[in-house]
Amino acid sequence: MSLNKFEELNSIQIDALREIGSIGTSHAATSLSSLLGSKVRIPLPEVKILDFNKAVEELGGFETISAGIISLLSGQINGMMLALFELEAINLLLDRMMGKTVKDYSELTEIESSAVIEVGNILISTFINALSNLTDVKITPSVPQIAIDMQGAMITVPMAAYGNQSDYIMLLGGTFLIDNKEIPCKLLLSPDVKSLNYLLYRLGIGE
Repeated sequence: MSLNKFEELNSIQIDALREIGSIGTSHAATSLSSLLGSKVRIPLPEVKILDFNKAVEELGGFETISAGIISLLSGQINGMMLALFELEAINLLLDRMMGKTVKDYSELTEIESSAVIEVGNILISTFINALSNLTDVKITPSVPQIAIDMQGAMITVPMAAYGNQSDYIMLLGGTFLIDNKEIPCKLLLSPDVKSLNYLLYRLGIGE
Protein backbone atom coordinates (compact mmCIF):
# COMPACT_ATOMS: atom_id res chain seq x y z
CA MET A 1 0.00 0.00 0.00
CA SER A 2 1.30 3.46 -0.90
CA LEU A 3 2.04 5.94 1.86
CA ASN A 4 -0.25 8.89 2.37
CA LYS A 5 1.95 10.58 4.99
CA PHE A 6 5.57 10.51 6.19
CA GLU A 7 4.59 9.05 9.56
CA GLU A 8 3.42 5.85 7.85
CA LEU A 9 7.03 4.82 7.13
CA ASN A 10 7.82 1.49 8.80
CA SER A 11 11.07 0.45 10.49
CA ILE A 12 12.39 -1.36 7.39
CA GLN A 13 11.86 1.72 5.24
CA ILE A 14 13.48 4.01 7.83
CA ASP A 15 16.46 1.64 8.07
CA ALA A 16 16.86 1.81 4.28
CA LEU A 17 16.87 5.61 4.39
CA ARG A 18 19.39 5.49 7.24
CA GLU A 19 21.67 3.28 5.12
CA ILE A 20 21.45 5.76 2.26
CA GLY A 21 22.35 8.49 4.72
CA SER A 22 25.33 6.45 5.88
CA ILE A 23 26.60 6.04 2.31
CA GLY A 24 26.05 9.72 1.55
CA THR A 25 27.78 10.94 4.70
CA SER A 26 30.72 8.61 4.08
CA HIS A 27 31.29 10.28 0.72
CA ALA A 28 30.72 13.69 2.32
CA ALA A 29 33.41 12.98 4.92
CA THR A 30 35.93 12.26 2.16
CA SER A 31 35.06 15.48 0.32
CA LEU A 32 35.13 17.56 3.51
CA SER A 33 38.49 16.10 4.53
CA SER A 34 39.93 17.37 1.27
CA LEU A 35 38.24 20.78 1.61
CA LEU A 36 39.23 21.34 5.25
CA GLY A 37 42.63 19.70 5.19
CA SER A 38 41.62 17.76 8.31
CA LYS A 39 40.47 14.25 9.09
CA VAL A 40 36.68 14.15 9.01
CA ARG A 41 34.44 11.31 10.13
CA ILE A 42 30.66 11.26 10.18
CA PRO A 43 29.23 8.32 12.16
CA LEU A 44 25.99 6.58 11.17
CA PRO A 45 23.30 9.28 11.05
CA GLU A 46 20.02 9.08 12.92
CA VAL A 47 16.84 9.12 10.87
CA LYS A 48 13.72 10.36 12.61
CA ILE A 49 10.22 11.14 11.37
CA LEU A 50 8.97 13.97 13.58
CA ASP A 51 6.05 16.37 13.68
CA PHE A 52 6.77 20.10 13.56
CA ASN A 53 6.92 20.66 17.33
CA LYS A 54 9.10 17.60 17.97
CA ALA A 55 11.44 18.56 15.13
CA VAL A 56 11.87 22.07 16.54
CA GLU A 57 12.51 20.62 20.00
CA GLU A 58 15.06 18.15 18.59
CA LEU A 59 16.91 21.01 16.89
CA GLY A 60 17.20 23.00 20.11
CA GLY A 61 14.11 25.18 20.16
CA PHE A 62 12.14 27.47 17.87
CA GLU A 63 14.20 30.58 18.60
CA THR A 64 17.65 28.99 18.19
CA ILE A 65 19.45 30.92 15.45
CA SER A 66 21.21 28.88 12.77
CA ALA A 67 22.55 29.15 9.27
CA GLY A 68 20.42 27.11 6.92
CA ILE A 69 21.61 25.91 3.51
CA ILE A 70 18.54 25.26 1.37
CA SER A 71 18.38 23.33 -1.91
CA LEU A 72 15.26 22.52 -3.91
CA LEU A 73 15.01 19.07 -5.52
CA SER A 74 13.57 18.47 -8.97
CA GLY A 75 13.59 15.79 -11.67
CA GLN A 76 11.94 12.49 -10.82
CA ILE A 77 11.92 13.54 -7.16
CA ASN A 78 10.49 16.84 -5.95
CA GLY A 79 11.11 18.39 -2.56
CA MET A 80 13.83 20.19 -0.65
CA MET A 81 16.78 19.62 1.65
CA LEU A 82 17.97 21.87 4.44
CA ALA A 83 21.33 21.68 6.25
CA LEU A 84 21.51 23.51 9.58
CA PHE A 85 24.70 24.81 11.20
CA GLU A 86 24.97 26.68 14.49
CA LEU A 87 27.68 29.29 15.12
CA GLU A 88 30.08 26.86 16.82
CA ALA A 89 30.08 24.60 13.77
CA ILE A 90 30.49 27.55 11.41
CA ASN A 91 33.48 28.85 13.35
CA LEU A 92 35.25 25.51 13.31
CA LEU A 93 34.68 25.27 9.57
CA LEU A 94 35.86 28.84 8.95
CA ASP A 95 38.90 28.32 11.15
CA ARG A 96 39.91 25.24 9.14
CA MET A 97 39.17 26.83 5.77
CA MET A 98 40.17 30.46 6.26
CA GLY A 99 41.94 30.74 9.60
CA LYS A 100 39.29 33.03 11.10
CA THR A 101 36.14 33.00 13.23
CA VAL A 102 33.18 35.34 13.78
CA LYS A 103 31.41 36.42 16.96
CA ASP A 104 27.98 36.61 15.37
CA TYR A 105 26.19 35.49 12.22
CA SER A 106 25.91 39.16 11.20
CA GLU A 107 29.70 39.29 10.81
CA LEU A 108 29.73 36.70 8.03
CA THR A 109 31.09 38.25 4.85
CA GLU A 110 30.06 37.13 1.39
CA ILE A 111 33.22 35.01 1.09
CA GLU A 112 32.64 33.38 4.48
CA SER A 113 28.99 32.73 3.68
CA SER A 114 30.09 31.11 0.43
CA ALA A 115 32.41 28.80 2.39
CA VAL A 116 29.53 27.70 4.63
CA ILE A 117 27.31 27.19 1.58
CA GLU A 118 30.01 24.98 0.04
CA VAL A 119 30.05 22.72 3.09
CA GLY A 120 26.25 22.51 3.09
CA ASN A 121 26.29 21.81 -0.63
CA ILE A 122 28.71 18.92 -0.14
CA LEU A 123 26.45 17.36 2.50
CA ILE A 124 23.30 17.79 0.45
CA SER A 125 24.74 16.77 -2.93
CA THR A 126 26.50 13.65 -1.61
CA PHE A 127 23.30 12.48 0.08
CA ILE A 128 21.32 13.13 -3.10
CA ASN A 129 23.96 11.37 -5.24
CA ALA A 130 23.82 8.31 -2.96
CA LEU A 131 20.03 8.29 -3.17
CA SER A 132 20.09 8.73 -6.95
CA ASN A 133 22.70 6.01 -7.51
CA LEU A 134 20.93 3.45 -5.31
CA THR A 135 17.52 4.04 -6.87
CA ASP A 136 18.56 4.92 -10.44
CA VAL A 137 16.36 7.98 -10.12
CA LYS A 138 17.25 11.37 -11.55
CA ILE A 139 17.34 14.02 -8.81
CA THR A 140 18.61 17.52 -9.49
CA PRO A 141 19.37 19.82 -6.53
CA SER A 142 19.18 23.56 -7.13
CA VAL A 143 22.04 25.95 -6.44
CA PRO A 144 22.02 26.18 -2.62
CA GLN A 145 21.11 29.39 -0.83
CA ILE A 146 21.94 30.46 2.73
CA ALA A 147 19.51 31.90 5.26
CA ILE A 148 20.23 33.08 8.81
CA ASP A 149 17.11 32.77 10.93
CA MET A 150 15.42 31.02 13.84
CA GLN A 151 15.37 27.27 13.22
CA GLY A 152 11.64 27.11 13.80
CA ALA A 153 11.09 29.69 11.08
CA MET A 154 13.30 27.80 8.61
CA ILE A 155 11.49 24.51 9.24
CA THR A 156 8.23 26.20 8.32
CA VAL A 157 9.49 26.47 4.72
CA PRO A 158 9.13 22.73 3.89
CA MET A 159 6.15 22.46 6.23
CA ALA A 160 4.38 25.24 4.34
CA ALA A 161 5.21 23.58 1.02
CA TYR A 162 4.00 20.11 1.98
CA GLY A 163 1.87 20.69 5.08
CA ASN A 164 -1.24 19.72 3.14
CA GLN A 165 0.27 16.23 2.79
CA SER A 166 1.76 15.74 6.24
CA ASP A 167 2.64 17.55 9.45
CA TYR A 168 5.81 15.47 9.68
CA ILE A 169 9.34 15.93 8.37
CA MET A 170 12.36 13.65 7.97
CA LEU A 171 15.29 14.64 10.19
CA LEU A 172 18.76 13.21 9.59
CA GLY A 173 20.90 13.97 12.61
CA GLY A 174 24.61 13.58 12.57
CA THR A 175 27.85 14.73 14.12
CA PHE A 176 31.01 15.71 12.30
CA LEU A 177 34.18 14.53 13.94
CA ILE A 178 36.80 16.97 12.67
CA ASP A 179 40.15 15.99 14.14
CA ASN A 180 38.03 14.19 16.77
CA LYS A 181 36.13 17.37 17.75
CA GLU A 182 32.36 16.91 17.64
CA ILE A 183 30.36 19.36 15.55
CA PRO A 184 26.60 18.72 15.31
CA CYS A 185 24.82 19.10 12.00
CA LYS A 186 21.24 18.43 11.00
CA LEU A 187 19.84 17.62 7.58
CA LEU A 188 16.14 17.92 6.85
CA LEU A 189 14.76 16.00 3.88
CA SER A 190 11.29 16.86 2.67
CA PRO A 191 10.21 15.15 -0.57
CA ASP A 192 6.56 15.33 -1.45
CA VAL A 193 4.66 12.15 -0.61
CA LYS A 194 4.39 11.06 -4.25
CA SER A 195 8.18 11.28 -4.55
CA LEU A 196 8.68 9.40 -1.28
CA ASN A 197 6.50 6.56 -2.55
CA TYR A 198 8.46 6.42 -5.79
CA LEU A 199 11.77 6.28 -3.91
CA LEU A 200 10.52 3.41 -1.75
CA TYR A 201 9.30 1.59 -4.85
CA ARG A 202 12.73 1.99 -6.49
CA LEU A 203 14.36 0.66 -3.32
CA GLY A 204 12.10 -2.40 -3.47
CA ILE A 205 10.32 -1.60 -0.20
CA GLY A 206 7.24 0.18 -1.47
CA GLU A 207 4.46 -0.19 -4.00
